[in-house]
Amino acid sequence: MPEVLKAPLVLEFPFTRSLGPVQSAFLTGLRERVVLGVKTGDGRTLVPPVEYDPVTAEEIRDLVEVGATGTVTTWAWNHEPRRGQPLDTPFAWVLVRLDGADTALLHALDAPGPDAVRTGMRVRVRWAEERTGAITDIACFEPYESEGQEGHQPSAHSGEFQDMVTGIVAPARLDYVYSPGRAQTDYIHALSEQRTVGERCPSCRKVYVPPRGACPTCGVATAEHVEVGPRGTVTTYCIVNIKAKNLDIEVPYVYAHIALDGADLALHGRIGGMPYDQVRMGLRVEAVWSEGGRYPDHYRPTGEPDADYDVYKELL
Repeated sequence: MPEVLKAPLVLEFPFTRSLGPVQSAFLTGLRERVVLGVKTGDGRTLVPPVEYDPVTAEEIRDLVEVGATGTVTTWAWNHEPRRGQPLDTPFAWVLVRLDGADTALLHALDAPGPDAVRTGMRVRVRWAEERTGAITDIACFEPYESEGQEGHQPSAHSGEFQDMVTGIVAPARLDYVYSPGRAQTDYIHALSEQRTVGERCPSCRKVYVPPRGACPTCGVATAEHVEVGPRGTVTTYCIVNIKAKNLDIEVPYVYAHIALDGADLALHGRIGGMPYDQVRMGLRVEAVWSEGGRYPDHYRPTGEPDADYDVYKELL
């Protein structure tokens, strides 16, 4: 039996969002070293602010300024900071109820060790030297010995600043090790031989490609290998007009669901070798293998007549 595969994978993309008036004021305020909260209908001050009252669901716009000092309500020590975290040395994740607020803000606390952190300790904001209007404008919290600050009262704030921040781009990244398991390992090894292999369910007799090791309909294990293709039928498709980062394919191009001959589940692949606006449902295609033959780079027309709709309608 071949070794079950595993490999490190990274899922990363920039997430772009526009800001409403409340979040816009909050982030712009951080840039100006001002922490804003929002007042709810029952008189509580929420930091970070939200746009809708969590009790009544009513829209709320009453902004107030709270203190840059606060109290740790709970914490956890981070022994090994990861990429993109606030500090590159061990630190504590803390929930801090800022003076004048009724809820806690999650951020990092710069402390020499877990023995220096405790619930109830007083802390203050350490501002970033360069601020752009993001939560990272708070570089972290730091211990702060003070007396009598817990009674700080929030003061009304218009939420208006010059050059308001109206949108943000937040990078999202997930690093993990993926193991495809026994069934997909067999599938990948077959691809290296320019073959496509699925597995047949012993109950309903459907052939699934790529295989998952179990039938999603019957819930029973699958083990019988079935070679499918190499030709197939386009069941449905979409035209891609936005160029993806690090993908050397000119737009527009077509991505399609392709039911390989002998398979009862369509897989997806790019259609090439023809104008994008001539791709259609029922088109007969075949794999064009990548350099080295490890996987299909794309699928091209075979020249056969289109398949009848009744042949593939159950695979849409």
